[in-house]
Amino acid sequence: MNAIRSRHAGVLLHPSSLPSGRVGEDAWRWIDWLADSGFSVWQMLPLGVPLAGVSPYQCASAFALNPRLFPEDLSPVRKTSRAFRQWYATHAGWIDDYALFMVIKQRHECLPWFEWPEPLRRHDAVALADFRRQNEKAVNKQIRQQYQLYSHWQTLRSYAHGRGLILFGDMPLFVAHDSADVWSHPECFLLDEKGQPTLVAGVPPDYFSITGQRWGNPQYNWNQLQRDGFSWWQDRLRYNFECFDWMRLDHFRGLAASWMIPVDSATAVDGRWQVVPGEALLAAIEAQLGHVKLVAEDLGVITPDVNALRNKFDLPGMSVLQFAFDAYADNPHKPQNVMEDRVFYTGTHDNNTSMGWFDSLDMATQAVVLAVLGIRHRVDVVPAMIATVLSSRARLAMIPMQDLLQLGSEARMNTPGTVDGNWRWRFDWTQIPDTLSVEMRKKLNETGRIGHA
Repeated sequence: MNAIRSRHAGVLLHPSSLPSGRVGEDAWRWIDWLADSGFSVWQMLPLGVPLAGVSPYQCASAFALNPRLFPEDLSPVRKTSRAFRQWYATHAGWIDDYALFMVIKQRHECLPWFEWPEPLRRHDAVALADFRRQNEKAVNKQIRQQYQLYSHWQTLRSYAHGRGLILFGDMPLFVAHDSADVWSHPECFLLDEKGQPTLVAGVPPDYFSITGQRWGNPQYNWNQLQRDGFSWWQDRLRYNFECFDWMRLDHFRGLAASWMIPVDSATAVDGRWQVVPGEALLAAIEAQLGHVKLVAEDLGVITPDVNALRNKFDLPGMSVLQFAFDAYADNPHKPQNVMEDRVFYTGTHDNNTSMGWFDSLDMATQAVVLAVLGIRHRVDVVPAMIATVLSSRARLAMIPMQDLLQLGSEARMNTPGTVDGNWRWRFDWTQIPDTLSVEMRKKLNETGRIGHA
C-alpha cells in the first residue's frame, strides 16, 4: 500500500449535505471554496444506492452510484459512442447484474431477492435471459443511468484535481443481504440453500452495549474468496479507485477477525471471533492494484493483531479528538499519542458535532475539556479542537463541516443505533462566514497543511 507522506487537511462533507443535496453546481462551488481555503482533501461517505431510507451504509450494490445524489438533467447517453462501449465492456461484470436486480425488484413489488420466484432467486441464466428480453428497455435504462452518473462524477473529479483537491471515499467492509452482490455471487457469502445467511456480522458486547451490535449483514465465505484470488474484492476496489483517490475501509478490524453471530440470535452476545485472511486479501490487492491509498477505520477496541495487520501494509489509522478526554495516558486519541500515521478528526459522521458533544457533557467533564484545551470559555471549544487537530503530528487532519461552522446537535449527521432523523443535515451558503476561508487558509499555512495535492 502507499501511506500518506505529506501534511494535508480536509473537510468531511457528504454530497447529500450540500445545499441542494446533489453534486451539481453546488459541488463545483464547494470545491472552489475548499481550494480557496487551503484544504487539499474532500472526504465523503459511500455514494451507493440506499436500500431503504437514506443510509449510505446499506446499499443495493457495492458498485452502483446513487442517482439521487446527482442532477436530474444529465446528458443523454448514446449507446453507440466509443466511451460508453468501453465503459460497459470494462464494467459488465457488475453492471448487468445490478441493472437486472433493480428491474426485477421493481417488477416484484420491491421484494428482497430471496423472496423472488425460484429461477430468478437462483440467478438462473435462462430465466434471466428471458426476463431481460421482456424488460430490455428498463434494464438498458439502468445501465445508461449508471454510465451517466459515472461520467458526471469523472468530470467533477477532474475539476477537483485541477483545483488541487484529493477525493477521499468510504467503503463499508460488509454489504447488505438484499443486494445485487449477494444475489449474483452467493458463493462469496455464508448462505443456506434458501439464500439466507447462516452467520451475520456485528461486534461483541462492550462498555457501550451489554448486548453488542447485531448488524445483520451476511458474513463472507473467505475460503471461497481466497480460492478465487479475491476477484470480487479486487473488482470492487478497482471501481472505487476509479471514483476516488483515497478510500477509508470501514470496520478494518474485521479483516483480522470477524465477530460471527448465529442468524437466529437476536443480539450479538452469542457470537464468536473467527480469524479472517485479511493479510492475504491486502497482499492480493497490493499485487493487483499497486500502491493504492487505503485508510483503516480502526476505532473501538483494537487488539494487537489488528495493529500488526495495519502496520504490515503501512495503512494510516484513525484518531478522534472527542475520545481523548479520559484519565488513560495510553489513549490513542490523545493528541500527544497521535503519530504521523494517523488521520486525526475532531469528530466523525457517527459523532455528535463537537459543539453538541461538549454541551452534552456534565460540568465536571466540561471543566476537564477546557483545562486540557487550555481555554476558559465554551465559545472557544470548537476553535481550540480544530487548532489541536491541525497542529498535531498526524499527516492528515479532518474537520467535519459542522465543526467548521461551529454548529450544535441539530446538525448531527448520524446517531448509531437509531433509525429516524439521520443523514439529513444540509448546510446553506449563507451559514459560511465571509471571513472563514481566509481564516482557515492562514491556519493551514501556519500548520504546514496548505494544499499538497
